[in-house]
Amino acid sequence: MGRAKPGRLYIIGAGFAGRALAAEIKAGAVFGEAAAFLDDDSAGIGREQDGIPVLGPIRDAAALIRLHPADGAIIAIPGAGGEYLAEIYRALKKAGFEKIRILPGLSPSAGGDARLIQTRPIEPQDLLGRAPVTVNLRESLSYLRGKRVLVTGAGGSIGGELCRQLLSGGAARLYLFGHGENSIYQIDRELRALQEEGVGEKTSVVPVIGDLKDRDYMDYILGKLRADAVFHTAAYKHVPMTEENPVAAIENNFFGTLNLIRAARAHGVKRFVHITTDKAVEPVSVYGVSKYLCEALVLEEAGGEGPGPGGLTCMAVRFGNVLGSRGSIIPLFQRQIEKGGPVTVTHPEMRRWFITIPEACSLVLKAGGVGENGGLYLLDMGEPARIRDLAEQMIRFYGFEPGEDIKIEYVGLRPGERLDEALWGAGESPEKTPFDRILRVERREGGGPGIRALTERLAPICRFDPARPELYRDSAALKAVLREAAPSYARAAGGL
Repeated sequence: MGRAKPGRLYIIGAGFAGRALAAEIKAGAVFGEAAAFLDDDSAGIGREQDGIPVLGPIRDAAALIRLHPADGAIIAIPGAGGEYLAEIYRALKKAGFEKIRILPGLSPSAGGDARLIQTRPIEPQDLLGRAPVTVNLRESLSYLRGKRVLVTGAGGSIGGELCRQLLSGGAARLYLFGHGENSIYQIDRELRALQEEGVGEKTSVVPVIGDLKDRDYMDYILGKLRADAVFHTAAYKHVPMTEENPVAAIENNFFGTLNLIRAARAHGVKRFVHITTDKAVEPVSVYGVSKYLCEALVLEEAGGEGPGPGGLTCMAVRFGNVLGSRGSIIPLFQRQIEKGGPVTVTHPEMRRWFITIPEACSLVLKAGGVGENGGLYLLDMGEPARIRDLAEQMIRFYGFEPGEDIKIEYVGLRPGERLDEALWGAGESPEKTPFDRILRVERREGGGPGIRALTERLAPICRFDPARPELYRDSAALKAVLREAAPSYARAAGGL
């Protein structure tokens, strides 16, 4: 049987990224044939780019496609915000396009050419984010050139995207660390496929299966890997799940971080970047308290100004929810819509801070290079969004009308949840830095948890101690310690 004839494609955007994709299509002709560019720049409309006509404006796609028929479209405008992408999406759907792909926002600015392998089907979260910050990753990652970089939680949403962007940094080795064999296998295969298609540089990608909770193993593996930098994203993150399994949450999040940072110091790591969350601000959930304690731990381990003991520079980067992460509301809403509804929302006025995964990761990588020892950094999250509005936008993305075709059902707050999250607490103030969308959180002296004493009290609950066997896995004892460490958690629990 002969190979099927490739389809004809519109490339939306005749700029650098669109032209790079068109050149790849023209060179290979397997992915399809570039029928035309579709663009809003009046200076280019009516001309040709590399022999391909430039048509426009985009809002006239329905009329233009009748003159230049095509089977699908690729949106190649990396700097576009959600509102503009939504306009493009509506125009393409009106024109009858069913196969619509997108080049994610940071692909070209990663330092290399845009590639077809980086495109993917458009998703609802693509239409919800703001215009991404312009980051030249090759330049901002120069501090990692020739270095060995370890990413924990590499199979997760944040960890995986960090790894994709790190391909452009010129690191000598990229260690993909995680305890889930399948997720590490998947990101390993994806990164190798990207490299085969010319994305990034010739970094050696090394998958590593392990458990942060295993103190001896962490000391052993950090000694073997000799990493120069660590980006720590791994954590148990689901609020309801960690409420049901509080000891596991503290054991993994707090003691896992403790094991990692101490092994990093012992084995010559020079830079440790901890990923934290807005739920650590005046926490009301076990997950939030675990990250609050991790922030305090990392900043205490920094040991003051300048590199800490052993030459280790420690910092934490805090941000809110990321759009489309595994287990987040976006995939949940998607599954509910595909089943015909209802879409479940906690409360009509619940709000959250959101950032896209690529933007969050580019800013984390930037902060990792410019951040100072003992620094707590905050990503500028823009304005909070109502969850109800996100649900309605997603329902419309799939071609339905909220309340008519797909109902929205309000289910009420679950344990550990609150209507609004804050990005900084009463004893904190965000200060501008010279770097776009990166703030430094200044904290008042004192008032934080005493990490050393807390570690001693939590240890026999999370790790079996023959001298105190009655405390092992005692969630009531654990929560009593957490209430003392975090007054906001005690207030949320009614002081019990």
